[in-house]
Amino acid sequence: MAKKLTHKNSPSFENIDLLFETSWEVCNKIGGIYTVLSTKARELQKVYGDKLIFIGPDVWTENNPSPCFIERKTLLKSASSKLKLPNGLTFRVGRWQIPGSPIVILVDFKPMFAKLHQIYGEMWSLFGVESLHAYGDYDESCAFALASAILAVELTKYLKADPSKVIAHFDEWTTGMGLLYLKSLMPEAATIFTTHATSIGRSICGNGKNLYQYFEGYNGDQMAQELNMEAKHSLEKTAAHEADCFTTVSDVTARECTQLLNVTPQVVTPNGFEPDFVPDDKKYQRQRKAGRKHLLEVAEALTGKPYDDSTLLVATSGRNEYRNKGLDLFIDAMTELGENHSTAGRDIIAFILVPAWMREPNGALLMNLKHGGNERSDCDYLTHRLNNEDSDSVCCRLRTLRNQNRGGKVKLIYIPCYLDGHDGIVDISYYDLLPALDLTVFASYYEPWGYTPLESVAFSVPTVTTDKAGFGQWVENNFPNDIKSTGVKVLQREDTNYLSNTSDIASEISKYCAFDATEAENTRKAAYATSRKADWALFINDYYKAFDIALKNASAREKIK
Repeated sequence: MAKKLTHKNSPSFENIDLLFETSWEVCNKIGGIYTVLSTKARELQKVYGDKLIFIGPDVWTENNPSPCFIERKTLLKSASSKLKLPNGLTFRVGRWQIPGSPIVILVDFKPMFAKLHQIYGEMWSLFGVESLHAYGDYDESCAFALASAILAVELTKYLKADPSKVIAHFDEWTTGMGLLYLKSLMPEAATIFTTHATSIGRSICGNGKNLYQYFEGYNGDQMAQELNMEAKHSLEKTAAHEADCFTTVSDVTARECTQLLNVTPQVVTPNGFEPDFVPDDKKYQRQRKAGRKHLLEVAEALTGKPYDDSTLLVATSGRNEYRNKGLDLFIDAMTELGENHSTAGRDIIAFILVPAWMREPNGALLMNLKHGGNERSDCDYLTHRLNNEDSDSVCCRLRTLRNQNRGGKVKLIYIPCYLDGHDGIVDISYYDLLPALDLTVFASYYEPWGYTPLESVAFSVPTVTTDKAGFGQWVENNFPNDIKSTGVKVLQREDTNYLSNTSDIASEISKYCAFDATEAENTRKAAYATSRKADWALFINDYYKAFDIALKNASAREKIK
């Protein structure tokens, strides 16, 4: 257990018996929430020790075990073998193999499917949650969330914890049903709900509508009907209103919550980064050298063109959302750069590191890498073949540009897989590959926070991003908007300035191409220095504020009864 709390900004250690945090991405790397949880865990664990318990879905099998979960049956007074849950639910207790090694419980939620419609009726009666129009991943998310709530309640009883000293933190709409159900089962507990992106805001952008130009005119309930998002929106909005403390990750998203959910978050909890994810200098330099060498080899084997070490390696990465993540803008900016801007005589390889519906490694590329051949592929922009090459937006755009023979000194290469070190072509994990890059671009149109640019600067790779990312806005609010002094350039992105953004990104990279070795190295150092201001050791204070608010509001709520 943790030692007595000494951090002056933290809630009293004695005021918390158990601190649960529930997310679909606990031990389950899907997107940015995994990074939030896995990097902040150590700071929380320092304070609360084994009072901190993460709850995630047990989606793993014996043939496909979780790569970061180590089962420990004796934890929590051997709860996994002695505590019996209702409804036939089962769970496993262990340690999450991340900095801090917090306790994690993986719950098998499948038995809850049989209870869903009954509980949906209860949640309608108690809170007005409208699940009638649910479809897609709604049932699966709710089944997990409900199982997590039951687990939290039963474990509180088993460990003889004081329910009024329990904080239950739920992340994203996917766990909202769990917050409401826990509130009905154990109302004394304090609840926190965090939205990392509103379902309606993401959907507005994903459907090609202009979010910012008409922002004040949007009504969340109306848009939910129009976009067939009624169930998710109803659940998310209700959880936000019912939580003892509602938080979000950036000022950008806080404004969105006020407009679309009709509730303003009490606390903004920006996403920090854990410096231990960054290797020491010797390992970093080895990774940079090895990563650059391999990426150049891949590019040469794919295109048939040799690249020397002066080649500038640029990349974008993240979730495969063509417009929201600015993949369209990245591609067009790289094309603009190659056609109309100086690259100071340097070749540029622009990598799109975005997972897609991958089928297999590009056969010609694989043959060339293994045997040193020069077999050309009809997809010399694609490292892995896709199941849907005729409909994948990135693939279609790159094929069009190739057929038009556009790009000049810039070669665009699409690596459409999770970089887990086992993809068959790159075979280097994302964090191990980051040091190889010279520059990144994250031209987001919709980005509640933006871990990718923060990760980039944490690994000393300068980045260009936009003010529509929470991270970009944070940089604008706290630093000069100059890549030489901060390692970050933030562009103003609106609904109507796509073409000027294209030119601006191309211009920034063109300037960077002309940097001498000293300027480039100083910019890399500036990027790292900026990332240290986003250390979780600093940002965790906002979570302590949220804990205090939740405990106080829960206590006041119970006194009224």
